[in-house]
Amino acid sequence: MDLFRIKSVERSIEETDEPEHRLKKELSAWDLTVFGVGVMVGTGIFVLTGEQAFSNAGPAIVISFVLAGITCGLAALCYAEFASTVPVAGSAYTFSYATLGELIAWIIGWDLVLELALGAAVVARGWSAYLQSLFDLPTWLAGDQAIPDFGAIAIVLGLTAVGVLGTKLSGRITSVLVIVKVAVVTFVIVAGLFFIKASNYKPFVPDSKPTEGTSGLDSTLLQSIFGVEPTIFGVYGIIAAASVVFFAYIGFDIVATSAEETKNPQRDVPRGILGSLAIVTVLYAAVAFVVTGMLKYSDERMNTAAPLAEAFKANDLDWASKIISVGAVAGLTTVVLVLMMGQARVLFAMSRDGLLPVGLAKVHPRFGTPYRITIITGLFVAVLAGFVPLSELSKLVSIGTLFAFVVVSVGVIILRRTRADLHRPFRVPGVPLIPILSVAACVWLMVNLSVETWIRFLIWLAIGFVVYFAYGYKSSRLGRGLRQAEVDGDVPHVE
Repeated sequence: MDLFRIKSVERSIEETDEPEHRLKKELSAWDLTVFGVGVMVGTGIFVLTGEQAFSNAGPAIVISFVLAGITCGLAALCYAEFASTVPVAGSAYTFSYATLGELIAWIIGWDLVLELALGAAVVARGWSAYLQSLFDLPTWLAGDQAIPDFGAIAIVLGLTAVGVLGTKLSGRITSVLVIVKVAVVTFVIVAGLFFIKASNYKPFVPDSKPTEGTSGLDSTLLQSIFGVEPTIFGVYGIIAAASVVFFAYIGFDIVATSAEETKNPQRDVPRGILGSLAIVTVLYAAVAFVVTGMLKYSDERMNTAAPLAEAFKANDLDWASKIISVGAVAGLTTVVLVLMMGQARVLFAMSRDGLLPVGLAKVHPRFGTPYRITIITGLFVAVLAGFVPLSELSKLVSIGTLFAFVVVSVGVIILRRTRADLHRPFRVPGVPLIPILSVAACVWLMVNLSVETWIRFLIWLAIGFVVYFAYGYKSSRLGRGLRQAEVDGDVPHVE
């Protein structure tokens, strides 16, 4: 069926040189690593650590971060092979187009909108909460209680302008802010060690207990399928928390979306992906350990959008909480910026392929950025960040990310069989075992997300199918090319 028509790797690479769609190649391995660290060191440390320790895992949130990191490591290997083989904007969308066909590619592209746009909105909400804490702003203006959240809207619109002005400018700003936030994270780890209370780790894995006041939709898919009573804490709580904090690791796939703008993508993209993931996994585990040692996981102050600052305040270190808030504001700024950049590149690739209006893929003649898509992305994220609660967004982001990882892992196995001739500067070791383990780990985390999250995810995909068949299928450049070739007698009819 032509729903699964495949766009060749060679064609994908060739189209990157079209004058009206050519992106500037300005990024190095250092830039990519900075982007990866810049987008990953953020919400996981500054926001989700406390929330998930309070609601699901207790001090064992450390284990949750390690489990999520291992899962990401398996998927990162698959991304590294694809990105070095197909150095084209679009990440999982482009990889799927080359292996599983157009319909699956569309589904993944649509899914990445969920991952990246919602991710940016989640982080913008966290940014606003830390800004409110830092400057003691009115609660109606910024922070958890503000609806609309004017602080979140302002940061999104400001970074949209930066994204239009150029990738290299975004990289320079990100580099400066990454240095600031890594310094602050290091401060948290070192300073926090002196205020750890051993009693806060007891019990390290809190006893499992029934979830109070939840309906069937709030239980995990796994629990619903097997009729298990919804619980928090214990082993299920650790896994449930891993499924949510997994959101904090999205970032190496953003590195893959920048492959087309990299000077030497075959060498530098794998380095950026794997290097940034290794750095943040160590930082996440260390911060989670320190914070849960400073403040009891059951303390209500853990369940806020600024738990690190609250942990230091609880130990009468208000001055330190201000430093943390500065680091969080700087850190979350880079996350929003890089996530929106990634979102714009995915939509740019889809528009260039005709699955969205081709006019949206126009590159700015001076700045070399997909400015139309960037502006639209910024407006969309600003609305989400201003009006949608953080907790609801983060769960959807996690399931969208995990789904993309599953498809990319499967795609590595398929492309190894269908295009064994391709030059692969980076190769996943142990194929097909590593990709299969990646799929299994991702699916396991997915089924530990709530039924309500799954329903929302499926509704989002259903909307995507409607958009594809109403517009993308007929407008696809690949599809139009095949139909024209059929009319000209160059190719056989595709059923």
